[in-house]
Amino acid sequence: MTETMTVDAGVLAARVTAALRAAGASAESAAATTEALMYASRIGVDSHGVRLAAHYAAMLRQGRLNPIPVLTTRRTAAATAVLDADDGLGHFACYRAMELAVGIAAESGLGAVGIVRSSHCGAAGAYALKAAEAGMIGIVTSNSDANVAPFEGAVPFHGTNPIAMAAPVAGQQPWLLDLATSSIPFNRVRLYRSLNRPLPAGVAADAQGRPTTDAHAAEMLLPLGGPDYGFKGAGLAGMVTILSAVLTGATTDPHMIPMTETDDRSTARNVGQFCLAIDPARFVGRAAYEAAMADYLGLLRQVPSTGDSRPVMAPGDREWETARHRARDGIPIDPDTRRFLGL
Repeated sequence: MTETMTVDAGVLAARVTAALRAAGASAESAAATTEALMYASRIGVDSHGVRLAAHYAAMLRQGRLNPIPVLTTRRTAAATAVLDADDGLGHFACYRAMELAVGIAAESGLGAVGIVRSSHCGAAGAYALKAAEAGMIGIVTSNSDANVAPFEGAVPFHGTNPIAMAAPVAGQQPWLLDLATSSIPFNRVRLYRSLNRPLPAGVAADAQGRPTTDAHAAEMLLPLGGPDYGFKGAGLAGMVTILSAVLTGATTDPHMIPMTETDDRSTARNVGQFCLAIDPARFVGRAAYEAAMADYLGLLRQVPSTGDSRPVMAPGDREWETARHRARDGIPIDPDTRRFLGL
């Protein structure tokens, strides 16, 4: 098997859940993780989609992840709380934390929840989207192990450290931004290795810090902005580390056990996440917010394009279009994932 194949979403979700349950995950953990992985696969973020199920199953079996975590929360002020993920699957913790943040924001206008003793949570947009579906703006960050060189640095220091934000839009799919602060996520390198494809130029470097397009030779990523403007991505990565780890007490990027490139598969990594929910009704008011969002997005999408066949798009437009296509045609999976799920 050397090519991708498309699979019906229902069949794929059932296989992923079964694989996680077989690895010992609780019903709640498996359901949350499946939901997050399917979200990513549906919108075309394949690097953070169902292909990660094999890694999570291995970490459950080898002891790094707690298969039956007991999540605990501690309210610290009117608008803040901390959630202890008990070293379980990060998807379970992030969904629960955003649910708590939304509930706090309904009371206080803002709800901020820090997460400690968590793990890799997949695509951060999955959790920001939950806030938007509740009528609120959601922002999510997560730090990760060091695999991105700082600007003009020769060794990894920051993680890929994603930032996601979702905002509700009346009568439309939410505005949705989800990006790594690195040039690409390292899971895309792993996906390209599986597919035996070359990387784009300017996104990764080899063990000596030299730029490379060989996915098999890539040892570290370059920050968002590339060789000339990578200080922007590096600065954003630091912001994520502060919110997700320094603020919460989780492990900072340089001290974190690597996600994959390590022999230690039994020690928990103490990843940190940060979830923020904002109620627009407490600021400009719901009606004014909805009118302004509609006006803003209408003007944005009417901007003349540079001449190619695609119109100017708002963040999320491409993802929702991909989701419509995949609902009709099925979700493509790579050869490694196909073997793992027995498809």
